[in-house]
Amino acid sequence: MPSRDFKRTDRVGAELRRELGLLVHAAVRDHGLPSCSVSDVEVSRDLDFASVWVTALLPDQSAATVKALNTLAHEFRRSLSRSMRLRRVPELRFKYDDSVDKGERIDALLRNAGDMASSDDES
Repeated sequence: MPSRDFKRTDRVGAELRRELGLLVHAAVRDHGLPSCSVSDVEVSRDLDFASVWVTALLPDQSAATVKALNTLAHEFRRSLSRSMRLRRVPELRFKYDDSVDKGERIDALLRNAGDMASSDDES
């Protein structure tokens, strides 16, 4: 029997990420939401729940974005049930992915440390 490199939850999560990316993009355009994108989808082992991680272009509007997406989650789920070949589409829970913000903060700190080190070398 061949070994499986990916679990079913990984495959379902990848498909959900592709489909939800399109749906969230359309919702941003149609509902006037702050610009955001789907960064990852984690599906529970029993395929009942899916945590959808989103990143916002403007981090200060992230709470409003996540709240709006959670209110639209039922519509997204209905649309996914029509487009995907799953017996039961998982319940969607949108969460903010702050890893991009943390990465930008670390990058800025490293740049500032490098600037300070180069100014110390010059003096």
